[in-house]
Amino acid sequence: MVKLRKPVFIENHSRSLIKAISWRITGTVDTFIISWLITGRVKIATGIAFTEIFTKIVLFWLHERFWNKINWGRLYKHK
Repeated sequence: MVKLRKPVFIENHSRSLIKAISWRITGTVDTFIISWLITGRVKIATGIAFTEIFTKIVLFWLHERFWNKINWGRLYKHK
């Protein structure tokens, strides 16, 4: 049986940023829908959704960079 090697990689800053943005688009749509359902007002839901776009992009990016510094849970294979 052939053992396949898992690739070892480190994410660069731009990849983390693009992931954060794509995740925030998904999260913002969710926030908008929930806010609209709760308040019944599109204007308020839009305000809530746009405010959290920027705060959560930054928080997610910082979270990703922090976790890239932690080796816990990573498996390394030396050649």
